Amino acid sequence: MKATVTLTSRGLISLPARMRAELGLKADDVLFVETTPDGILLRPAAMFPVEVYTPERIEEFDTEEARLEAVLPTKRKTRR
Repeated sequence: MKATVTLTSRGLISLPARMRAELGLKADDVLFVETTPDGILLRPAAMFPVEVYTPERIEEFDTEEARLEAVLPTKRKTRR
């Protein structure tokens, strides 16, 4: 599908609704934009949430891991 869009003075463009629907794009989706020898390329960006752990949260993990080690049987190494 081809479309003509207008660049506003603020640098914004609007993609036609039919094109957005065809591509499965919705409000607040993030797109990568890059220049290519053929022109401008827009691609959907895959976004994944990232959790940054505080030292306190890491301590919670360590504490729970130690509790599990205390109750779970340990693997015995067997010789063959």
